[in-house]
Amino acid sequence: MSQDPSFSVLTASLTPLDHNLNIDCDHLASHAQWLLSQGASGIVLLGTTGEANSFNISERKRALEAVVHSGIRPDKLIVGTGCSALTDTLNLTKHALDIGICRVLVMPPFYYKNVSEDGLYASYDYLLQHVGNSEIRLYLYHFPKMSAIPITSVLVERLLRSYPDQIAGFKDSSGDWTNISMMVQQFPGLQVFAGSEQFLLDTIRAGGAGCISATANVTSRLAAEVLSKWNAPEAEALQRHLYQIRKAVERWPMIAALKALLQDLTGHPHWKNLRPPLKALNVTDAHRCIHSYKGLLESRQTSNDQ
Repeated sequence: MSQDPSFSVLTASLTPLDHNLNIDCDHLASHAQWLLSQGASGIVLLGTTGEANSFNISERKRALEAVVHSGIRPDKLIVGTGCSALTDTLNLTKHALDIGICRVLVMPPFYYKNVSEDGLYASYDYLLQHVGNSEIRLYLYHFPKMSAIPITSVLVERLLRSYPDQIAGFKDSSGDWTNISMMVQQFPGLQVFAGSEQFLLDTIRAGGAGCISATANVTSRLAAEVLSKWNAPEAEALQRHLYQIRKAVERWPMIAALKALLQDLTGHPHWKNLRPPLKALNVTDAHRCIHSYKGLLESRQTSNDQ
């Protein structure tokens, strides 16, 4: 059974680092290719999971170029370009468009808090006015826990009125199903993505686009199965198992836990590397995380065999 093209699970890719804690561009490109081979609908590069704000502009550009030059089609990619400095956001967005990536995920400028809706509108308006490319498809990134700056439905409506062709989607990482479902209902023409597999099936059934997930770095196959069987009798059981894995990984800092899992899955030692202030899991926690993940995979296999 093939996936419904209306729905997607996009993997928020991790960023592998070498022993000097620089981006391992070749490894990033091969990881993105592997994720697509595992069933990911597409890849989100250099977002929160990708440690984007730990890297400077040049590093982010080189990484993105390496992935595109590896042969991955630009239409399989979304790139995070949101920065505290509006001109850095513009710089990165123009670069993405220049190498053929039209879809960008943009968190609002996140240093100053309690800013006005007019101020937030002005930041997105400036970006869209100055990017100089009508092909841009902008995905608003609502992650108030990280940015402390929510993107309200009022702001979304205002931006859609001004830029109906350029505002393409909304990633809701609030963890609030009430907000996700409200966005889906209020903006039927907008691609609304939940920020976690927890809400994948509910989002699809409500008319949303799917999810953009960090945990899909290690659950792409199962997430793809949920997509392909979202309307089948076994969908609920598949969704429960997918969320069980998410919950297990969330017991530890997400990026460190996922890198520990990938180090175990691939045998590549560099997966343990994170750029400070983020730190790798200690040996005990890494072992517990890996054991929990593998136990859930084995239970799934056992139930399939019965």
